[in-house]
Amino acid sequence: MSEPLEQQALQIVRELNMHGYAAYLVGGCVRDKQLGRPVKDYDIATSAKPEDVQKLFPRTIPTGLQHGTITVLRNRVPYEVTTFRREGNYEAFRRPSEVEYIDNLQEDLERRDFTMNSMALDAEGKLVDPFGGMNDVRDGLLRCVGDPRERFQEDALRMLRCIRFAAEYGLRIEQGTWTALLEKLPLLRHIAMERVRAELERMMNGSDPQQALRLLAASKALRYVKQELRLADLDGAEADPGWAELPEAEWRWAYWFMKLGADRLETENDLRQLTFSKQQTEAIGSILGAYHAVEAGNGDLPAEAKRIWVLAALQFGIPAMSALASLYALQRDDRAQQRWADCGPAWLEGLPVSQLSDLAITGKDLIETLRRKPGPWMGKLLQRLLEQAALGELPNERSPLLAAAEAEYERMQEMDTQ
Repeated sequence: MSEPLEQQALQIVRELNMHGYAAYLVGGCVRDKQLGRPVKDYDIATSAKPEDVQKLFPRTIPTGLQHGTITVLRNRVPYEVTTFRREGNYEAFRRPSEVEYIDNLQEDLERRDFTMNSMALDAEGKLVDPFGGMNDVRDGLLRCVGDPRERFQEDALRMLRCIRFAAEYGLRIEQGTWTALLEKLPLLRHIAMERVRAELERMMNGSDPQQALRLLAASKALRYVKQELRLADLDGAEADPGWAELPEAEWRWAYWFMKLGADRLETENDLRQLTFSKQQTEAIGSILGAYHAVEAGNGDLPAEAKRIWVLAALQFGIPAMSALASLYALQRDDRAQQRWADCGPAWLEGLPVSQLSDLAITGKDLIETLRRKPGPWMGKLLQRLLEQAALGELPNERSPLLAAAEAEYERMQEMDTQ
């Protein structure tokens, strides 16, 4: 974030200090500032109790009152201010059953997950690093604070965060931390799939999704989550160079389901289990549907290849086919894949029509011309005309389309009577 936002956070720290409370910037903002990375948000830890914070600042929201967190608003920017705390036993391997407020910063930092996340900055910019987080980062290590088995037992989601942080920051997972992670993986069955999905999305959108997927595969972590996933088989698949540079996250997800040999049904089932949005599920599922439709055709025959591609575009949409062309460009395992990658984008650009609304006639025109009542035949007939126009077999003009509609309708009637 920009400097003024950091200054606003430090001003909150100073105001707490002025009223006799200890206060520090903590967590990710300290880590990223020390590493020269962009800071997304600023969190503050303090000896002030939540009610003290609410009295001290005019605009607050009790966003996490049960855990000691008050959100302070400054110029409409939210800053989470959390009281130093000691945590009791954890419920469902995810969250503490109770918290006890304390006035000791080091004990507050001690309860955090990794050493690089257990640092603090005071109002003057002095670093407080009791567990050697900066030394670990300089040594290229990601290490749990204290006993890693206890940290993962407390909150099982930390195992996925461990993999994400290692990939994002280019760190090796310290051996004791990795051993504990492998031992505690069965606890992931207690974690909501929504939380799993959020971590996977951050990995896929992070600085090194390739490494994140390698670590997921090496740990076999996805075999232990609450719902069975086809994606868990990624530990047996090898990636093509360049997949992590695909411009859209949906394309990267589709790539992996393609590599695993998943069909559209399996893909969409995984995405629903992981609580992806309907829009994301449909977008990724359409790419898989297009892939299998294209693969089912004989793309080795030049005359047939364009027809296969165009018909798939009409069924699954231009965005899915654009994605598929880029995915084929990564592989090029055979002549057909090379043709899809090289010619597919041009075929899409040259389409005279790509959806029913592009046709020069409507269902109303068919009813008037054929003098028939509306029915299922309209959709079938319009789709057939769309295919012919897209393939260049018919001009997208009213008269030729209506003439073709009459001939096609007669054929449909003959087929129905046979």
